[in-house]
Amino acid sequence: MKVLITTDWYAPVINGVVTSVLMLRRELEARGHEVRIVTLSNSIHSYKNGEVYYMGSVSASRIYPGARLKMHRTRSLLRELAAWCPDVIHSQCEFSTFRVASALSNRLGVPIVHTYHTVYEDYTHYFSPSVRVGRYVVSAFSRWICSRTACIIAPTQKVEQLLRRYGVHCRIDVIPTGVDLCLFRGGAEQEKRLQALRRKWMIPKNHTILLYLGRMAKEKNLETLIEQIAGAGRKDVTLLLVGDGPDREAALDRAYQLGVSVIYIGMVSHEETPDYYRLGDLFVTASTSETQGLTYFEALAAGLPVLCRRDSCVDGVVKDGINGWQYEDSEVFASCLHAFCSSPEMRREMQKAALQSSEQFSSGAFGAAVEKLYLSLQDHSVPMASGAQ
Repeated sequence: MKVLITTDWYAPVINGVVTSVLMLRRELEARGHEVRIVTLSNSIHSYKNGEVYYMGSVSASRIYPGARLKMHRTRSLLRELAAWCPDVIHSQCEFSTFRVASALSNRLGVPIVHTYHTVYEDYTHYFSPSVRVGRYVVSAFSRWICSRTACIIAPTQKVEQLLRRYGVHCRIDVIPTGVDLCLFRGGAEQEKRLQALRRKWMIPKNHTILLYLGRMAKEKNLETLIEQIAGAGRKDVTLLLVGDGPDREAALDRAYQLGVSVIYIGMVSHEETPDYYRLGDLFVTASTSETQGLTYFEALAAGLPVLCRRDSCVDGVVKDGINGWQYEDSEVFASCLHAFCSSPEMRREMQKAALQSSEQFSSGAFGAAVEKLYLSLQDHSVPMASGAQ
């Protein structure tokens, strides 16, 4: 099959959408499918690099940090994609590149599959001072997007249920994004790299290393996480912050105010990410805005137990007292942290359980499930726009 993937975000950006797209492309190509990507360039100029089409765009950081909006100087690239004639279009974002997906779908009569990655209810503070108005806008916008697709991929049942509450009636398949387990398994060479990183960042040998890896933004509740660590009162833990975002300075200031031992790493490349997971002893987060918690899956794949806010998106994944905990308040967070830090035996058992539990999220299973969905849509036709060639 010819598969066109459209996404507003692409490498070298590091986020859950990009991780999912890169993995999907690799798995589909491994199965013999031809894949092309449409994304946004970092300038007003459009160009093509291999099988990736970059559409000219302008900054939209005032709406959301790092976001960009497509310009209209893309006709030649769109003509080339139309001539290629994909069998299915898989949209990954709801904004600029979704319009490209919709235009090509209408022109060619091919179905759109759309992955709903983001719970926008948790991001309304970026565009609306009123939570109620923001949620109404999100609900209406989501219905509009979904009405133009043949099928929605929801990473978890949490997202499927949310879309049904919005009044979405189209087909929804629940397919969790996979993890390339091989990337997160240790080896002799990786151990050498880890030793070098420990020296570089002067990571205390006698401290339990709490890892936060991800976007540093309001919806991730990073300041709350820091306050919970401080409230636990342990002086033998260090928080490792990997990532960046608009709340970086506020989070670091809060850590210093509360006396939390913190090492700020900043952004790292996709290739370096597994090493930083393995530097940690326990993955910690206070986020409630996850659609599936892909970083939680990656942590488990690296043998890193997870301490996260209770969230239906990881029900059956993060199991209390086995491969981590889901906590509901600061007292439970402190209790779990004390238990983990105080028992080397518990730590070892939870690390083993983390590795075992990650097997269900292999990238191969993800690719096979998406391929099966595509094949089920082979007889699904979209009426071509009037006059389309």
